[in-house]
Amino acid sequence: MQTKHNIRRAFRKEFSDWRVWGSRSLVVAFAALAGLVVVGFTWLSEHAFEQFLALCAWRWWAPLLWTPMATAVIVWLTRRYVPGAAGSGIPQVMAGLEPSVAPHQLGLFVSLKLSIAKLVLTAAGFLAGLSLGREGPSVQVAAGVMLAARRWLPERSAVTAHGLLVAGGAAGIAAAFNTPLAGVMFAIEELSRTPEQRSSGLLMAAIVLAGLMAVSVNGNATYFGMIHAAGIDLSLLLPGLLVTLLSGLAGGLFSRLLLASLSGTSPDWFSRMRLRWPVIFAAGCGLAIAGIGLLSGGAVNGSGYSHTRAMIDGSGHSPAIFFFFKFIATWLTAWSGVPAGIFAPSLAIGAALGNDVAQLLAYPQASALIALGMVGFLAAATQAPLTSFIIVMEMVDGHAMVLSLMACAMMARTVARVLSPPLYPTLALAQMQRLPAAHSP
Repeated sequence: MQTKHNIRRAFRKEFSDWRVWGSRSLVVAFAALAGLVVVGFTWLSEHAFEQFLALCAWRWWAPLLWTPMATAVIVWLTRRYVPGAAGSGIPQVMAGLEPSVAPHQLGLFVSLKLSIAKLVLTAAGFLAGLSLGREGPSVQVAAGVMLAARRWLPERSAVTAHGLLVAGGAAGIAAAFNTPLAGVMFAIEELSRTPEQRSSGLLMAAIVLAGLMAVSVNGNATYFGMIHAAGIDLSLLLPGLLVTLLSGLAGGLFSRLLLASLSGTSPDWFSRMRLRWPVIFAAGCGLAIAGIGLLSGGAVNGSGYSHTRAMIDGSGHSPAIFFFFKFIATWLTAWSGVPAGIFAPSLAIGAALGNDVAQLLAYPQASALIALGMVGFLAAATQAPLTSFIIVMEMVDGHAMVLSLMACAMMARTVARVLSPPLYPTLALAQMQRLPAAHSP
């Protein structure tokens, strides 16, 4: 009898309050909207890059004029109107999750206005031919869309602004990579600071739904396609360890370079010029990227998608210099100050590293080393090994490499931690300096 009474009471508590279900429906609706916005962002970015490729086909020298000019304009617009849209977007979301940030200050880091600006300006970076990704910006874009839901939520709703930011940011990763599980892991590994006890299930469902919206539009395919790694055995051990070590070192160095460049505290001449003439400095970065693009035959421009996919498919062989060119071009893009992410370029850099090692050692299973290079470099650069592992794991055809990928991600992150502090938390602390001085301790 007592059991029956408990069931009735639980049923009444769960279904009697329409406001609870109204809140849940609203969160789900905005999660779906966030996923669709990221899908639109993907289309816009790809279309913009196609226009850049058409420009290159028209005149080989056109990027030498167009890329510096476009980069300067993007940086001027960003600094003049939406400084909160600069960079990756992940540090802004992490800064918005800090307990010291008051609700009325969230607009400095995440808002619907910033989402729109981020979407347009990042797509403009693809149009300029810069070396960038859209995954980090997708985090800020989707977080801004989700955060907009709070104005319609009941005052005492269990869904907080913190929860909406976590769900929105993770939904951006899920929709950008077509991997809902990676979005959930990103929420746990990078964004979640305090447990959302009563609404955690709802927020996780929102993340998965946003990812599924991308899957429903783009199909159940990963961004770089499938990696076919068959016949994996103990012969992978030594080449795999070499790729793990090199990707950890390279990713740690990349993270350290980004932190030193973006902090603005380095005493070198370039940093002083960036601080004093940021738009002119951005034009210089754009010119350097255009030059590298010409030397690489256009391989470094954009996210590196076509070049990396050719390596994965085995239909293209990357020269060893591509690793260096893509590394430098991505660093210069971030240093210029444009809205830009590093996830996809990091995967391209890691793929090139794995491919180079395979060619150097004449290892027959190049695809296996490419997968290890991708997960190792991304884990080292972002110091988010589990998210990196899941993103790359989704690309691998079969389960033979699952343990190898996980071990590579953890070991590469460990190597990178010796060389550099965590990239995104450190940049998030720098974002906190944008808070009004009156609110500083």
